[in-house]
Amino acid sequence: MDTKSRVTLLVLVFLMILGLGSGRVSAVEPAYREKLERLIEEAVENNPELKAYEEKVRAYKERPSQAESLDDPRLKLSIVNVPLDSFRLNQEPMTQKQISIMQKFPFPGKLSLKGAMAEQELEIVKKEYLEKRNEIIKKVKVVYNNLSFINKAIEITENNRELLKEFIKIAETKYAVGKGLQQDVLKSQVELSRMIDRLISLRQKKQTMVARLNTLLNRPTQMPFEDVEELSQTGFNLTFESLQKIAVGNRPVLLGLRHLIDRYRFAYKFAKKDFYPDFDVGIGYGQRDDSATVERTDFVSAFVTVNIPLWYRTKESRKVAEEEANIRKATEQYNSMKNDLFFQIKDILTEIEENRQQIELFRTGIIPQSTMSLQSAIAGYKVNKVDFITLVNNQITLYNYEIDYYRLITDYENKLAELEAAVGKRLF
Repeated sequence: MDTKSRVTLLVLVFLMILGLGSGRVSAVEPAYREKLERLIEEAVENNPELKAYEEKVRAYKERPSQAESLDDPRLKLSIVNVPLDSFRLNQEPMTQKQISIMQKFPFPGKLSLKGAMAEQELEIVKKEYLEKRNEIIKKVKVVYNNLSFINKAIEITENNRELLKEFIKIAETKYAVGKGLQQDVLKSQVELSRMIDRLISLRQKKQTMVARLNTLLNRPTQMPFEDVEELSQTGFNLTFESLQKIAVGNRPVLLGLRHLIDRYRFAYKFAKKDFYPDFDVGIGYGQRDDSATVERTDFVSAFVTVNIPLWYRTKESRKVAEEEANIRKATEQYNSMKNDLFFQIKDILTEIEENRQQIELFRTGIIPQSTMSLQSAIAGYKVNKVDFITLVNNQITLYNYEIDYYRLITDYENKLAELEAAVGKRLF
């Protein structure tokens, strides 16, 4: 096979390799989706940071019952009216050995309000767990998407490296017989060195991504991870208005702020209950010893104690005002968070649309045009109308566009992952 035929065959094979990757843009491959779902399930089950939030939820589940329970009753043992001259218990008729039991009863409705506040605090913590869960899922998706891109970039770069090696052989052969230029050889060698440098960088990035993914999955950091499927573009047609509704109904941080508002509302009602007294109820028994001449009767007693909210202007009233301010504060926090969330969704949608248009431009315009340019360079090289450096440059240009194409798809998929985390719900 002569030099020109060899170049033609090598480049056409390379174009076929590019063509295999450029057509799959309609939907994510099922194998990729299934693998990703398994990784998400593993992360949700094993991620230590998420487990910590699970334990926090379990801890808060124990609070409502505590809040609605009465204080422990108090038992009192005492000896009263003991004479100092003899310390005898049967000398004086008023000397007694007493036992009393007392129980505090809050004003009706207070315990149920304390329980309601604890329930809202539990719901807040549950939403914190869901927010962290969505964040972990987003991280798994982004890391896996980036790992898939790096694998694809390594594959494309390795193909180009092998092609450049053949270009170098061609350039060296032509230079040896006096039909080529030394600069053709040097140009090919420089490009080959650049390819090798890119491969080194890509493989280092891959190790970092594998370590990051293993950390999210709670696997050993150094554990190899070779089973990575190829990523393609996911279809997307949700509108901004529909995403707003989804976010309001599903974003955990928003739902948590709603529960915080409800918690302060119950606290406000509880503060108003403090204008009414609590009760201490008790009963006691006093035992008296008989003297040598008199048989003495034992005593029984009962009592009720109430607190008097005498300083209500500086205490209870101020507490009511504090809880009213907390309600207003939490409401404004909710409104602010909702506005920020809507802006975030709009910003992500803008970037998704930009990526989508760029992907379409690369798929239907830039890559086909670069392919035609390379084919034209091949035809021109056959009849000595295009020099060898132009041929190499066209091949490198097409290589760069192919890398950019897969990077755009990866950025697009990562933005979809961010969008899911923003609205608080799996969309795809």
